Amino acid sequence: MIITIIGLGLIGGSLAITLKENGFASRIIGVDVSQDNLDKAVRRRLIDVDMPLEEAVAAADMIVIATPVDVMLGLLPRLLDQVDRQVVIDVGSTKMRLLETVKGHPRRGRYVATHPMAGTEHSGPEAAIPNLFDHKCTVLIDVEDSDPDALEQARRLYESIPMRLVELNSRLHDVHTAYVSHISHISSFALALTVLAKEKDESQIFELASGGFDSTVRLAKSSPDMWIPIFRQNRDNVLDVLDEHINQLARFRSLLIKQDFDTFYQLIQEANQIRRILS
Repeated sequence: MIITIIGLGLIGGSLAITLKENGFASRIIGVDVSQDNLDKAVRRRLIDVDMPLEEAVAAADMIVIATPVDVMLGLLPRLLDQVDRQVVIDVGSTKMRLLETVKGHPRRGRYVATHPMAGTEHSGPEAAIPNLFDHKCTVLIDVEDSDPDALEQARRLYESIPMRLVELNSRLHDVHTAYVSHISHISSFALALTVLAKEKDESQIFELASGGFDSTVRLAKSSPDMWIPIFRQNRDNVLDVLDEHINQLARFRSLLIKQDFDTFYQLIQEANQIRRILS
């Protein structure tokens, strides 16, 4: 199968590595607004060749959109205007606004909305790594709006990695990703800013930082070019979960002021229940 990947950052590049190594793709064509990214992708053998968008779409059996989600809003309708037999999938972290842009499009069925739940804090083709997606979860969204053969090809792609597949509607997808992904990034950005504001001696941060601190602020290294569009598109859901997060922080603050460490202990025990869910 010939696959065109549009956007050769962490996700697009890592997907290219995986699909070449597992044999699902016989040839991978790269498209990116940055020629530097394309050159790096060719040197790293992430892709076989780069092409202009229209040529890359015409040559492909499947097109993967791996750009920032704001770019997808204009790109997806253009791609559906060009395809006939091809399947188009995206790997974006928000879905409601994107799906609204192609609602009623005559070739809507050739598109399958997907979200592979994997990533790191790094970006660009240099960040692409093998095995990023292995045994992770991919969400298939609003599957009833995709043609059966298009949906089957998308399933086969992710099962070849292999990944676990779940199905959600677009509203629930955006709600749940706000809970399990988007709020984690905001929390990490905020913690990094807090430490930078209070600890002026950068050498002390470096010397004293433990594994716990590093894992907590790891996401703060993520690119704003990727995350601002996500927060913009999923603003209402992120605000909802952020309000609850602020309430929980206020509870801890109040308990510290009151020196009510018995209740503090109980809240930590409640928080430990997340271990059961994630194990």
